[in-house]
Amino acid sequence: MKSIIIKNTQIINEGRIFAGDVLVKNGRIERVDNQIDTNADVVIDGTGKYLMPGIIDDQVHFREPGLTHKSDLYTEPRAAVAGGTTSYMEMPNTKPNTLTQELLQDKYDIAARKSLANYSFFMGASNDNLEEVLKTNPKNVCGIKAFMGSSTGNMLVDNPVTLDKLFSECPMLIATHCEDETTIRANVAAYRERYGEDVPIRCHPEIRNVEGCLISSSLAVKLAKKHDTRLHILHISTKDELDLFRNDIPLKEKRITSEVCVHHLHFNAGQYDELGTKIKCNPAIKDTTHQVALFPALLDNRLDIIATDHAPHTREEKANTYFKAPSGLPLVQHSLNVMLEFYHQRKITLERIVEKMCHAPADCFRVHERGYIREGYHADLALVDLDYHWTVNPQNIHYKCGWSPLEGTTFKGRVTHTIVSGHLAYADGVFDESEQGKRLEFE
Repeated sequence: MKSIIIKNTQIINEGRIFAGDVLVKNGRIERVDNQIDTNADVVIDGTGKYLMPGIIDDQVHFREPGLTHKSDLYTEPRAAVAGGTTSYMEMPNTKPNTLTQELLQDKYDIAARKSLANYSFFMGASNDNLEEVLKTNPKNVCGIKAFMGSSTGNMLVDNPVTLDKLFSECPMLIATHCEDETTIRANVAAYRERYGEDVPIRCHPEIRNVEGCLISSSLAVKLAKKHDTRLHILHISTKDELDLFRNDIPLKEKRITSEVCVHHLHFNAGQYDELGTKIKCNPAIKDTTHQVALFPALLDNRLDIIATDHAPHTREEKANTYFKAPSGLPLVQHSLNVMLEFYHQRKITLERIVEKMCHAPADCFRVHERGYIREGYHADLALVDLDYHWTVNPQNIHYKCGWSPLEGTTFKGRVTHTIVSGHLAYADGVFDESEQGKRLEFE
């Protein structure tokens, strides 16, 4: 593996920005210093740019196996790397659902062959696979995923006895999708009676409403407190749920943590008329009352992590009517760009962006020696030009689905270089696929 030195850059790490150089050898960060005078196989001039740890995205759907017409474990990790994301944790609602240890290992085997980014995969929980769940190795699997709301295939976990056993017996982190299925089904029936099959897309946040989110999140928190379970609630989308989370203790001491996704920060319900089913996702993008409440909660640490819930579908699938159009947005290539826009608007600092997208996922999931620019750690790094203007269009989108709800958006700031486990995987728009990413390990 080639040695790499990044010279004359501004390093964003652990709440500081400072001038310095970083030397990478044998896949690790060898040295961080004000000035490093040594030879390296690759020299990168970081003048005028900012170096940050690679982003760790704790929630993506890359669709392999079974749904590879819309994305896969080759295309989406490439897109992630182009946006500065060096590690991801992928969800189990593929086809077949990842409900056995054998199916889980199949995904790891595919990623080892194809994924340019580092990877981990959640083991899926269902109403009837607790024995398989409890076989999961916490040292090399990121966690258990429980859909406490509708999902693909046999992945809805709504049996009260099963939920209680899962929370009481599972020693690992449980990540939950929280929407109350009874509430949603009642709303679907009511809106079908009113509109038939032609429900307007603007009704999506009324069908998958605030009440449904709060009921389910409250139940998850109640179970976690009852059994002292390590709980992580994904994609919080409402102001009503924010009081469920603490901000008076450090993240490493929390037993209950939370995540916000970039689309719930960026979009609001007023944009359904313009973007339609392109921004249909679960939980739904809601009105500005909720959108504006999420940012303060992120900054005061009730919300711990920023992620994407990257979930691509084809243009043709998304062009359907309300009930037929699937939910999910492709976002992993552009998550840092969205957050840099908030930085340019002076809503968040670069240090906090790095904290929420790099440090916090590493701390929350106890990722082994990643998420920080520290000597001895795996070299996962992204070099960013904050002043470069560019516009999202189909020619520069790397998702297999070929589209983005951000098309036409002009961003200020881009990733110029991405280093994955010591390998220069992306440089000035060119990928080097001679090395694959590594399987994440956990402490």
